[in-house]
Amino acid sequence: QVQLVESGGGLVQAGASLRLSCAALGRTFSDNAMGWFRQAPGKEREFVAAISWRGITIYYADSVKGRGTISRDYAKNTVYLQMNSLKPEDTAVYYCAAASARFPSTTPTSYDYWGQGTQVTVSS
Repeated sequence: QVQLVESGGGLVQAGASLRLSCAALGRTFSDNAMGWFRQAPGKEREFVAAISWRGITIYYADSVKGRGTISRDYAKNTVYLQMNSLKPEDTAVYYCAAASARFPSTTPTSYDYWGQGTQVTVSS
């Protein structure tokens, strides 16, 4: 069974940092683009960051550009999202996703596998 398991969320104060992890279980995603999305209460799921299969092509949402860094560890079959200078508006459930394609997309419908999400809450 293929699973994406996120971890690393929590309750932090504004200005703090968090590193979210997404471990892939059941298969390797080394040939696949990976992405992070988030969904705040009452809002649609939105793109955060994505990385290509070789880690060369990377996209960020404008809202996290300069504060977020996506990376992947092929040996651990894990993707990370480092978030710095967190703001209250970053509060959301963060989801990891894997695409069938090698190159990343900013649209959720391009991704075939999704994790259950990890909650990030930033207090002011």
